[in-house]
Amino acid sequence: MTRIVPTINTRRLTLRGFSTRDFDRFAEIWAMPGVVRYIGGKPKSRAAAWTSFLRNAGQWQITGFGQWAIEDQASNTMIGQVGFFHGSRELGDDFDGCPEAGWVLTLDAQNQGLGKEAADVTHEWFDRVVKGPLVCVLAADNLASLKVAQSLGYTPLRQIVLDGETVQLMTRPKPPQNP
Repeated sequence: MTRIVPTINTRRLTLRGFSTRDFDRFAEIWAMPGVVRYIGGKPKSRAAAWTSFLRNAGQWQITGFGQWAIEDQASNTMIGQVGFFHGSRELGDDFDGCPEAGWVLTLDAQNQGLGKEAADVTHEWFDRVVKGPLVCVLAADNLASLKVAQSLGYTPLRQIVLDGETVQLMTRPKPPQNP
């Protein structure tokens, strides 16, 4: 079965499916120490990036959801990724049973509201198309991502040590209600 990854446009971004032409940039992003600072802290080798790249493509085929490439419309440059996946991290039934959300941006794209812009529209898509609870893992000291997660309706589940780092597991049983 082939699934089409929907393209989502915002005022500044195009969120689209990954293609083979994106791999070099994908590997470059995941090799940036500043990008992975709050995601395990260790840059990915090209081989590890390839495994992640293929996993992203496979999520769409198997689950019907996945990660989008985030492209800056002004420069036509991929600046990160956003979306959902099943991580099967063995972090407990209350966590592993739900799709996990994640967002990653290059350093030069951070602190401009782009991560929130991308996360907002992908969560709106999820709530319309897939529905159901979501979870995420954030470094306990990643204040910017914690703020984005809270704005999306995530609340703390528990803190754990994962790969030697303290992380916050968060849950979003349902979309936040608009006032």
